[in-house]
Amino acid sequence: MIQNVIKKALLLTLAICVALIIAHPAYAEDKPIVIGGSLPLTGKFAETAKWIEKGMKFWADEVNAKGGILGRKVEFIIYDDESDAKKAVTFAEKAITVDKVDLLFGGYPGTAARAVMPVAEKHKYVYVSMGGHMKSFQQGYTYSFGGPPLMGEWWYEGFFQYMKAMPADQRPKRAAVYTMNNPIGASASSTLAGWLQKLGIEMVINEKYNLPLPDATPLIVKSKQMNTDILFSNGFFADGVMTLRAAKALDYRPKVIVQAIGSVIPAWVKELGKDGDYIFSGTALHNKLNYPGNDKLNAYIKKKFGLPGYPVYFGFGYAWMQTLSQGVEGAKSLDQTKIRDWLKSNTVNNIAGPMSFDEKGLPAPINFCTQIINGQVELIWPKEVRTAEPVYPRPAWK
Repeated sequence: MIQNVIKKALLLTLAICVALIIAHPAYAEDKPIVIGGSLPLTGKFAETAKWIEKGMKFWADEVNAKGGILGRKVEFIIYDDESDAKKAVTFAEKAITVDKVDLLFGGYPGTAARAVMPVAEKHKYVYVSMGGHMKSFQQGYTYSFGGPPLMGEWWYEGFFQYMKAMPADQRPKRAAVYTMNNPIGASASSTLAGWLQKLGIEMVINEKYNLPLPDATPLIVKSKQMNTDILFSNGFFADGVMTLRAAKALDYRPKVIVQAIGSVIPAWVKELGKDGDYIFSGTALHNKLNYPGNDKLNAYIKKKFGLPGYPVYFGFGYAWMQTLSQGVEGAKSLDQTKIRDWLKSNTVNNIAGPMSFDEKGLPAPINFCTQIINGQVELIWPKEVRTAEPVYPRPAWK
């Protein structure tokens, strides 16, 4: 008898709760949408990751000011993986299984993203990030997207298209290629041999080095001794800075210096000053692209940080969240499979432009050639997006 009374009371309470939620939807919407994951906020990738975090948080502030996603505010749980891909995996698992986050945000760098992609697939969580270069998108994962990706295999496409348009007799003749010994370096350098051969440029040095690079002097000594007139520094920020300083100290004067990762962030110019000018690189995103939202981000960065335009990794953090949130809004649900299916079958519009994703989770190849001119990262190629005339050959050191 008592058990029946208790059972009826529980059913009545449940019915009242359901009625209240139906009558007052805000009850169900008060709980914020929690977005979790990790970034390397300390360690060797921190300088870049902090800008990604700023871009994500700006996106959240903007979204919350408009009422959130699906009528609910958003908030982040951000762990510091200390630039360790293994810790990035641990924190992704923790965010999903312990914190029970509603959404997973994309990590950095490619080594961490590559390691987290199978975690996202296992738990069926949509994962929008830079990706771990082409190999990571060839594993059959269906929940991972590059929106936009940082694809090492696409990194120099814009630069080589620029070189291809140049008269053959004006191009460099002898290349020195130094590449950090990790998957990111391998991806960035994977297309070099084919392109150099196509353009009639001899690769006279092709060497790898382990990180951290203790001293770039031997690399530059060899480059100078072998009369190379184009230098590919396929490394990160710290080793790139070290290479530039060694080049100046030894008065090595190639026609072109091309830097893989790290030269498009404010710290490059802050660290090197005028010596950081004239470096070519590549990007899938730029603050001067004429897509909706870029002007707004530039205005915020100018007011908040005194910079003329947003740093590229600030833009990436913002764009990845744009892509994820459009998937949520398009699916009208936090169901991960519905979000995935919507992204696979619709076009996303973010600050990098319109994107439609293929079966691998990739948009059409994106790459712009950049050059640092007077401390600013300028668009050089394709010609129709050019924001400054390229400086070639590289002037003598000042």
